[in-house]
Amino acid sequence: MAEAEAAADTAHVLVFPVPAQGHLNSFLHFSTGLLRAGLHVTFLHTDHNLRRLGAAAAASPRLRFLSVPDGLPDDVPRTVDSIPRLVLSLTTTGAAAYRDLLASLRRGAAGGATAADGFPPVTCVVADGIMQFAWDIAEELGVPAIAFRTASAGSFLAFLSVPKLIELGELPFPDGGGDLDEPVHGVPGMESFLRRRDLPSQCRSLTETHQDPLLKAVVAATVHCRKARALILNTTASLEGPSLAHLAKEMRDVFAVGPLHAMSPAPAVATSLWRHDDRCMAWLDGKADKSVVYISLGSLTVISHEQFTEFLHGLIAAAYPVLWVLRPDMLGASQDAALQEALASVGEDKALVVPWAPQQDVLRHRAVGCFLTHSGWNSTLEAVVEGVPMVCWPFFADQQINSRFVGAVWRNGLDMKDVCERGVVEKTVREAMESDEVRSSARAQAEQVERDIADGGSSAMEFKRLVGFIRELSSTSAAENDLQNEE
Repeated sequence: MAEAEAAADTAHVLVFPVPAQGHLNSFLHFSTGLLRAGLHVTFLHTDHNLRRLGAAAAASPRLRFLSVPDGLPDDVPRTVDSIPRLVLSLTTTGAAAYRDLLASLRRGAAGGATAADGFPPVTCVVADGIMQFAWDIAEELGVPAIAFRTASAGSFLAFLSVPKLIELGELPFPDGGGDLDEPVHGVPGMESFLRRRDLPSQCRSLTETHQDPLLKAVVAATVHCRKARALILNTTASLEGPSLAHLAKEMRDVFAVGPLHAMSPAPAVATSLWRHDDRCMAWLDGKADKSVVYISLGSLTVISHEQFTEFLHGLIAAAYPVLWVLRPDMLGASQDAALQEALASVGEDKALVVPWAPQQDVLRHRAVGCFLTHSGWNSTLEAVVEGVPMVCWPFFADQQINSRFVGAVWRNGLDMKDVCERGVVEKTVREAMESDEVRSSARAQAEQVERDIADGGSSAMEFKRLVGFIRELSSTSAAENDLQNEE
């Protein structure tokens, strides 16, 4: 017992996510779990995001928030179009600052003693699996590093399989993309249901002479994850057992420790770069049980005026009350008074539009009947936990494969493919709201995941195993650090 307590006192994990909303969410819930286990945590933001969070990023005695520059001017929007530029900037400007900071945190006070702020030297790094430089630098400095991918195990496996798909001739697609419903056989365990359209969206721009820069970076980082001490995934064996089994053959170790937001929830205010509009909760209170369609396409999705119009008319035709999250930057220049007027014509009793919403609270509200989603992994897990049927309109990256799992494997929702037509919107929303089969699947899945995260469940046991793994790494790391300081 004394040895375990000593390990808990000296284990200090630096966590470093990609500075995007979806990644921050998972890492903050993960950090909350580490804190509950008795570890110290330094959460590394970018300067831009830490300023944006402000007072919301309040720390606890064993949690602190530090930051490094991302290399971009503050007035550059951190939108989906800027992701490749942001990632490139992080690997240069951000990486240099990170190296200097981690070296100082690794040294700590003289002799490895606890520093004046109560934090021992950093003994382990858990870095985003997209940012391979973060764990490469950690290992160079003598700090053991673990990769954490915030996407699904299925999407991770799909990215890992891209080189094999190219070798098999399944990528690139024929000119023009060919038939996107053509089966894909080169991703292990998904041979029976995966289609071209379900692969990460950047695969569609792959040609013999050109590879999307973001796809190239993510595939390289995914393959590089084989070198990390272990891979952490925010998932559970009941959802993705076959994918996890295949990944276990590829990685040094794999920990399936989700859904993290349900296992170790962080304060909502600390996890969001957007300010919640709480009007939606009072509005939902006035609606009948399972009568409302909730729409949120995440923190990065952008849509055209035409797509918005198709969604709007499809929803009006479906005739259910609608709670719609419409970010200020979601429609760009076309988000004008005419659109607001169109929504106003529906009537506030039938439709409420907010810039951002407390999504977990919304999804667990009795009035919500289905969730029209972009199929981001966080949103997918949040709907799974609450047993809410989904209508999936995936936007990019891993969202296509998540949508396919919802529609074809778990059957707790419906996949709109790439279609944004009012008739399709109306039909899929009606089916999701009215299908007993879909609702029954969603409810059964929620009950299973509740068992997974309860004491003795698969995810709870995996998180406990992970904490033991980190403590073991930290014990060795701390001892080596003491020797270096003595020298």
